[in-house]
Amino acid sequence: LKYNLDVVCEYLCTQVPIPPRDFLSNPLMIIIRSFDVNKPGEEVKNLRGGVAGGSILKGVLKVNDEIEIRPGIVNKDSDGNFVCKPIRSRIIELMAEQNHLQLAVPGGLIGVGTKIDPTQTRGDRLVGHVLGHPGKLPSIYIEIEVKYYLLRRLLGVKTEGDSKAGKVSKLKKGEILMVNIGSTAAGGRILGIKDNDSAKIALTNPVCTQENDKVALSRRIDKHWRLIGWGSIIKGTTVKPVS
Repeated sequence: LKYNLDVVCEYLCTQVPIPPRDFLSNPLMIIIRSFDVNKPGEEVKNLRGGVAGGSILKGVLKVNDEIEIRPGIVNKDSDGNFVCKPIRSRIIELMAEQNHLQLAVPGGLIGVGTKIDPTQTRGDRLVGHVLGHPGKLPSIYIEIEVKYYLLRRLLGVKTEGDSKAGKVSKLKKGEILMVNIGSTAAGGRILGIKDNDSAKIALTNPVCTQENDKVALSRRIDKHWRLIGWGSIIKGTTVKPVS
């Protein structure tokens, strides 16, 4: 309709507070998409490395910075334990929209062109990973303890007749949930529940995160994942990355 757009713009500029940007700490970027920019049948000399897109939470990234991506390549050893091998690379270019940047600051979506093998980045394979300077990134967790808060009733579900259907039942030990941390969705099994509304959750795949990060909990209800609550990470079991 395009009515009153000036009012909306004015409101956004004058009323919405600008979030505090942290330029000084070590850079931390959450990857929400990654892709291979090469055309099929490209000449070898023209091949370009993989590209990761996402938002910088804090810090500043510059062209030619050394970077590390965690958890990176995840495998299991003979005992069934996770082995995470972070990806090391260098930033070749930074893009925002169609503009090439020399340095990127928090806010907005940034595309980071790297020297990573494009097979590692194609088809959103790096989604949920975290990018930053080598050795300065958060730990990789395989178990987390979450202080959680459950919703009183389910969102967006029609309840017919009985009021029971829309209620969120308590978490049970051994239950499978979906845990959203940052941009990652990981499956989780509840190992135990304490009285003070904290639950210990074993994750199906390792996640790079830190304490006090927010998580969202979803439960499988009628073949759909439904949001049932949220929480924050108190502590967890980490896995040492191999170099």
